[in-house]
Amino acid sequence: MTTSKSTPATGHKPTIVIKLGGSMLDKLTDDFYDSFRELLTHYRCIIVHGGGPAISRLLDRLQIKGEFIEGLRKTTAETMEAVEMALGGTVSSQITERLAGCGIQALGVKGSEAGLLTADFVNEEQLGFVGKVKDVHPSVLNHLLEGGYVPVVAPFGKTTDGRTVNINADTAAAAVAGAVQAEKLLFVTDVPGILVDGRLVEGTNPEEIEQFIQEGVIYGGMIPKVQSAVEALSEWLQEVWIVSGEDRLVQDSRLKGTSIRAGRKETVS
Repeated sequence: MTTSKSTPATGHKPTIVIKLGGSMLDKLTDDFYDSFRELLTHYRCIIVHGGGPAISRLLDRLQIKGEFIEGLRKTTAETMEAVEMALGGTVSSQITERLAGCGIQALGVKGSEAGLLTADFVNEEQLGFVGKVKDVHPSVLNHLLEGGYVPVVAPFGKTTDGRTVNINADTAAAAVAGAVQAEKLLFVTDVPGILVDGRLVEGTNPEEIEQFIQEGVIYGGMIPKVQSAVEALSEWLQEVWIVSGEDRLVQDSRLKGTSIRAGRKETVS
């Protein structure tokens, strides 16, 4: 690992997208951030983050009652203002400042800025300002990557009539990964990867994951995580990883965690 305090040159390295869930942000260790520098010697990196707990804390302080419908936060105009403050301000700064402490140049970007994410409403009447990605225009991300910066993307989008909406971070990360032709997409969690009888599954595929779920090997909060990973797989994105935010991302120049690929057999270490 280089000891230089400047971000490694990007060159023509492949790109990966890293999705940081809001519940993980306070759990990310120094090892995680330190190993991010090593990751940058091999890849150009884009971070897409959530921030549910930070949003909830701010809404509580502002005495705004939150409401969830089928797992999605109903977002009124008043709530949306708080969401933008939390995600685009507090959470974005938390990540970029930690990266800066490791000598990594990072810049927070709202998906609703510079035409990055265009969006449609999911159900405006029922959910308010909650959106889904319609299109991605990654020119601002490419400019930042070429300048040696790590873009840190808050998952907002802009509708055709100019309104800002909040987008699920998992789907935003997958959409960004496709638009920049990322080689890999990483979902950062609070576990080392998929575990079977306490051992790490290093490689698996969607069919085995479904079997693991049916057998109860994968259960609880891990189910939506692996389902999001499987749904992200496509012709252009053929490898998605489940990795830990409580450990190093890289060991011996290799990613640590579970790799999910279509048609790949599992190996257990």
